[in-house]
Amino acid sequence: MTTRTFPKDFYWGSAASAEQTEGNQHGTKVKTIWDHWYNLEPNRFFDEVGPSETSDFYHRYKEDIKNMKDFGHNSFRLSLSWARLLDESGQLNREAVTFYNDVIDTLIAHEIEPFVNLFHFDMPLYLQEQGGFESRKVVDLYVDYAKIAFSLFSDRVKVWFTFNEPIVPVEGGYLYDFHYPNVVDAKRAFQVAYHTMIAHKKVCAHYHDHYDGKIGIILNLTPSYPRSQHPSDLKASHICDLFFNRSFLDPVVKGEYPEDLINLLKEYDHLPETKPEDTLLLKNNPIDFLGVNYYQPRRVKAKTHTPHPDSPFLPDWFFDNYEMPGRKMNVYRGWEIYEKGIYDIMINLRDNYNNIDCFISENGMGVQNEARFIKDGRIEDDYRIDFIYGHLTWLHRALIEGCNVKGYHLWTFMDNWSWANAYKNRYGFFSVDLETKHRTAKKSAFWFKQLAETNELVH
Repeated sequence: MTTRTFPKDFYWGSAASAEQTEGNQHGTKVKTIWDHWYNLEPNRFFDEVGPSETSDFYHRYKEDIKNMKDFGHNSFRLSLSWARLLDESGQLNREAVTFYNDVIDTLIAHEIEPFVNLFHFDMPLYLQEQGGFESRKVVDLYVDYAKIAFSLFSDRVKVWFTFNEPIVPVEGGYLYDFHYPNVVDAKRAFQVAYHTMIAHKKVCAHYHDHYDGKIGIILNLTPSYPRSQHPSDLKASHICDLFFNRSFLDPVVKGEYPEDLINLLKEYDHLPETKPEDTLLLKNNPIDFLGVNYYQPRRVKAKTHTPHPDSPFLPDWFFDNYEMPGRKMNVYRGWEIYEKGIYDIMINLRDNYNNIDCFISENGMGVQNEARFIKDGRIEDDYRIDFIYGHLTWLHRALIEGCNVKGYHLWTFMDNWSWANAYKNRYGFFSVDLETKHRTAKKSAFWFKQLAETNELVH
């Protein structure tokens, strides 16, 4: 038997988001882009299940938080809903304040540290109609929202995050048509990405000036592995890494964008509009804590064919995706399972990004039709246990080798609504009956409880 011991103060827990758990029909809130898109095109959501069909955390948070405590959590990442906290005139929704206060207080009462994220893909529709993060005005309104959230909750919340996976709304909304507003325009995409980083830095500046906790950001880091060591494959991997990792990681940690990325965008006339004062803003406002979401690697190779000159400019002009023979797959999600990727990310952060304090803020396995695995009333999700165990084995090795990784959060605690995938794949430690909302612990919840309570990964 092999035992790997994690530090006593390691953060064990899970993560969720407001849009995916609260339910848009509960309480008072303005429409988000998800509410609007579902009303426009319900056919683009799996089984036409929209954002009203969530796990109803809004009414069941006390039950869920008690379950978190009972199953070993000492921390939990949630997000606030901008669309719930403020109305279209920027006025505070007292009902929402009461709700979030009670969630935070209930977590603390159960000795679970709240990690609070400000934005998780859920742009209020009225702000999207003003340009979303293409607009500096919306950037400033986001900063105002963050200031209000800090003033309300920072007396108890000591760990904050500005954005979750900020590249995903860029990819989905402005490049690849899997999020609203379904734009395919790289110039606009890069402007959104840049303004998101400006918003992040402005919020960090305010937080550090007024509060003494930690503030960070959550990035989905996806190692870009080349097919081979051939120079053309290595170049493809390098450019892929620039677009999908370093475009956020470098300005977040180093305070500047990679020269290679700037030169490439300049060559193709796709640089975003900037202001002279942005340079110091980017440079001078570091984070205290980095959340790392990791699900799958990205494997790439040199382009087989030259892109058509009249096609929309995309990162894919510079590489093709590569399907490595023999790769291990989560066939339900269509994603490769590559546990060593989590180690490679940590070593990169150690060696190239000042060994920044970080934690795994999301990692998880979505599986379809989990009812197939029910035995004596419980889902026997050994595949999820194997998935977590494999990743934690490599994470422990990174720890031993000096990486400043402070915790591990699974996505997610209870099955929740997964954007356009709705409930196609289930990710939770707890299953949720969509009719009754009844929660039932899966086998993985009991396994994780023992891990979190002993800090020992045993196999």
